[in-house]
Amino acid sequence: MSGDPAQTIRVILADDHQVVRRGIKGFLKEAGIEVVAEAENGEQAVALIREHQPDVAVLDVRMPDFSGIEVARRVREAGSEAGLLILTAFDDEPYILAAIEAGVNGYVLKTADAEEIVQAVHDVHAGRSVLDRAVVGKVLQAVVAGPASQPEYEPLSDRELEVLCEAARGLTNRAIAVRLGISDRTVQSHLRSVFDKLQVTNRTEAVVKAAQLGLLELPK
Repeated sequence: MSGDPAQTIRVILADDHQVVRRGIKGFLKEAGIEVVAEAENGEQAVALIREHQPDVAVLDVRMPDFSGIEVARRVREAGSEAGLLILTAFDDEPYILAAIEAGVNGYVLKTADAEEIVQAVHDVHAGRSVLDRAVVGKVLQAVVAGPASQPEYEPLSDRELEVLCEAARGLTNRAIAVRLGISDRTVQSHLRSVFDKLQVTNRTEAVVKAAQLGLLELPK
């Protein structure tokens, strides 16, 4: 995936409701994002992702044939590096955790503003993880309440913990930089170090693992 802002982002849109697809496609188009194909069920979504090799696939959770989570699982097993963004009305913990486990890059609720959804597509395309603020607390509570597992990890510095705590609140790298009085590049450097130490690949996994390890307090 490329984060080049000058590159048109190519999207596959999968939702079993045509009116929903039409609305999402409309504001994505206004934002300069190209919807190259639409799917009304999970089987079509898998086939279209294979055919078009999009930058980002926007997937509903509940669809005929395969759920969006199953689509993500199959796409990842096939080796696709497309950004996968779940866009759904369901904020249930099992859906969210299963989606993360399946390899999605983002989980956003349909109650989000059009601007937030557009930004989520851009973030996923740029290789960043996205978790709707409305579900962050649920994810952390589910993880913390789960079976205790304390794998070994390299301790995080105070600044790394500070950056990770802000990430857990759903802030972007730029917002974290402003809040902490540091540069975007420094935030990225700290997050890369956190990923290495916790042996994860993105900020969502880092937040989940840090919560599991008891390093983070739940968002207020």
